[in-house]
Amino acid sequence: MPRWLPRAMVLALALYACFRLGDWAFHQLIGLLTNILIAFFLALAIEPAVGRMAARGMRRGLATLLVFLGVVIAAVGFVVLLGSMLAGQIIEMVEDFPKYLDSVINWINQSFHTELSRVEVQDSLLRSDWLQRYVQNSASGVLDVSATVLGGLFRLLTIFLFSFYFAADGPRLRRALCSVLPPARQAEVLRAWEIAVDKTGGYLYSRGLMALISGFAHYILLVILDVPYAPALAVWVGLVSQFIPTIGTYLAGALPMLIAFTVNPWYALWVLIFVVIYQQFENYVLQPKLTAKTVDIHPAVAFGSVVAGTALMGAVGALIAIPAVATLQAFLGAYVKRYDVTDDPRVHGRHPRRRGFPGLVRLRRTLRHEPRQAARTPGTSGKAGTPPSEDDGS
Repeated sequence: MPRWLPRAMVLALALYACFRLGDWAFHQLIGLLTNILIAFFLALAIEPAVGRMAARGMRRGLATLLVFLGVVIAAVGFVVLLGSMLAGQIIEMVEDFPKYLDSVINWINQSFHTELSRVEVQDSLLRSDWLQRYVQNSASGVLDVSATVLGGLFRLLTIFLFSFYFAADGPRLRRALCSVLPPARQAEVLRAWEIAVDKTGGYLYSRGLMALISGFAHYILLVILDVPYAPALAVWVGLVSQFIPTIGTYLAGALPMLIAFTVNPWYALWVLIFVVIYQQFENYVLQPKLTAKTVDIHPAVAFGSVVAGTALMGAVGALIAIPAVATLQAFLGAYVKRYDVTDDPRVHGRHPRRRGFPGLVRLRRTLRHEPRQAARTPGTSGKAGTPPSEDDGS
């Protein structure tokens, strides 16, 4: 046996063991890494506001705390408004449930000539097996729901804690990162950091402005239709339609349509028509103007980035996909060399007009030029290959 073979085997086994250990640690820490990534993008989003407040003489820690307090107050206010709306609607539906049930039973009796009564229907529902199994499963799932809620709160606290440190200690973090890089690389890192801050903050602020405009427009419609809980519904439509990619518009419009349907079925149709029309106005008029200087990416690229982010990281990837792609596009645009485009009609989508098929066009040109070439050939007549006549004066 060669002397190097045992060492090579030990080294190979050690490398394989390190790989397996790293793979196990990565899968165990994937949740923490995801929370840190979300916190980093959240810190980038609030960096412009914190920077402005720090430029006026306020400490970065206090400025970050004030910004986070504003975000928390806005989030809690939204949850309280939405919770009060849902609680009020549930109470009204429970109180009006006997009336709805009586109307349904009367319609069934008149349509199918039956003799059903509300007492018999209620007894059959209360004594049904599926209702008892549902109650048992719900009672056993209370612990799972509680654990999920506690886990979500702990994850939210972790994200806020890391984002607070990233935003408050932003300059220190940049100095620590640049201290391990050569001077040529430090400028590139700082440039990438600045682009990421601009794009992420611009994305957040432009979405917030569009959410405000969308909520105000839907609030006017709901007030005109006299739909209850118009302020909460307007806030719901504005936030959900802007901050949940791809399907946010449909989720946002479903709740106002449902509540408008309880008032009048035709009101739900009017809400649907308004949602569709406003969505087209937002996509083709409002959004290009608001995001032209902040997140200037093609709609197809934005949709593809959201799909890719969802496939890689789920809902978190869908949320951070657009600012990440915008940052990457702006960073690469500063280093990719570009050339002047030639002035060709095909560049502008205009092709030269051709009459007939290309083969027929070439044959026609050939037949058109052959007599001229034969006439110019010395010692020949108009037809190629014909001997000259005696009376041509040659």
